[in-house]
Amino acid sequence: MDWVWELFKPYIMREMRRLGDENPSNEVLQHKFIEILSVSTVSVLVQEPWQNSVRFKGLAKYDASSMMPLINNPMEYLFENFGGGKFKLNFHHGLNFVSTRNFKPEGEPKWVDMEDIGY
Repeated sequence: MDWVWELFKPYIMREMRRLGDENPSNEVLQHKFIEILSVSTVSVLVQEPWQNSVRFKGLAKYDASSMMPLINNPMEYLFENFGGGKFKLNFHHGLNFVSTRNFKPEGEPKWVDMEDIGY
């Protein structure tokens, strides 16, 4: 889960400044991280060839209660559920974009015939 903390940390620091806390303790930061993560979502997108370019196809969107298997082992989860490809995980807190992280598990893509859910 350390990799998720690193993605959320800049967003949480901005939130703390917005709330008037310029120097939050580690305990306060961790509490805020859990609070924000517990109401966040993550979208799984895959890069696919399109015309003479690429686009991102939305494959899944998870809320906090269902994202833990993905964030605990993203490479394994992506490969088992979607196969190989160039994936992008976009984290949101409500309507606010938090951060993104890319993963590239090797193997045959299972996602090719999946419907685009948008994002």
